[in-house]
Amino acid sequence: MDLNDYFYFAQVVEKRGFAAASRATGVPKSRLSRHIQQLEERLGVKLIQRSSRQFHVTDIGQAFYDQARAALDHIEAAEAAINNQSKEISGRVTISCSASTAQFVLKEILSNFLCDNPGVEIALQVTGQSVDLIEEGIDFAIRGHTNDLPDSSLIQRLLADVPWGLFASPNFLEMHGYPETPDDLNGLNGLKLGWTSHQGVWSLTGPDDLSASIPYTTRLASDDMVTLKNAAMRGLGILAVPAYTCRDEVNSDQLIRVLPDWVAAEARLTLLMPSRRGTLPAVKALVDYLSKEIPTYTQL
Repeated sequence: MDLNDYFYFAQVVEKRGFAAASRATGVPKSRLSRHIQQLEERLGVKLIQRSSRQFHVTDIGQAFYDQARAALDHIEAAEAAINNQSKEISGRVTISCSASTAQFVLKEILSNFLCDNPGVEIALQVTGQSVDLIEEGIDFAIRGHTNDLPDSSLIQRLLADVPWGLFASPNFLEMHGYPETPDDLNGLNGLKLGWTSHQGVWSLTGPDDLSASIPYTTRLASDDMVTLKNAAMRGLGILAVPAYTCRDEVNSDQLIRVLPDWVAAEARLTLLMPSRRGTLPAVKALVDYLSKEIPTYTQL
C-alpha cells in the first residue's frame, strides 16, 4: 500500500480535477494520474471517470474518498502531535488577498510569523479578483467587504471589524477650516477609493445613530490607497479609508482625522477557506495567528 496514492487521490477529489490538484501540490498531472491509476488497479474498481472535458467521482470513489480522507486526517493529526511537541511546524501556505490588505495588514504580520516559524513557506497571491480557492489550490483568502459575503461552501471566519474614517492634511484643514459637523464638508474636495465613477458621496454614521450623506467633488479617484494617501498629504482633498491604514500618517502629524466621532463606513475582514478537513498544521497555525493579530492591528 502506497499512502501517496491515497493522498493524491484525496487532493484530486478535493480540488475537483487533476489540473487544480497539480497546482496545489506541485506534482505533475501525469504523476497524479499514474498514482490514481495504480490505486484503481490494486482495488479493482473505477474511482474517477475522467476525459479531456469531464471529471466525475464515481459512487464507490466517493465512498472510498470518505474513508481515505479519515485515514489521512488521522495521519496528519499524528504528525501535528509530534510537531506540537517539538514546537516546530513546516509546510507551504498559499494565501490570496487584495493589494490593500497585503500592504496595510499583512506586510508585518506575515514577516513576524515567518521569523517565528522558519520551517514555513508562504505564497501570497495579491489580486483584486475573487478567485476560486479550490481551482487555484489556495489554502485561504482574506476579503475586505462592507456587505455580507454571498453564501457558499467556503468556511467564513470573521477576523476584524474595520471602521473607516475621514482624513485630511493639516494644510488642507488650515486653508478650508476644521469641520465640526458633516454639513461643514459641503463644497470640499474629496479623494475617492475606486476609479470607475467620479461621483463621490461621504455616507457618515455618527453618535446616537445620526447619519449624513455629503456629496463631494472628486479630485482624484483610484483603486490604490497609497496613491490616495499621498494626494491627501499633499492637501488635495479629504480621504475616506479604513482608519488603521492612516495610523502612521496620523502619528507623524501628516494627516488628521476629520470628524473623529463619525464613521465613513463599517467594513469587515473575513477569512475564507475551503474546508477544515485535512488542514495542514502550518495552515492552521497561520490562521490562528492572523485571528489573534489582525483585530489589534486594524484599530487606529
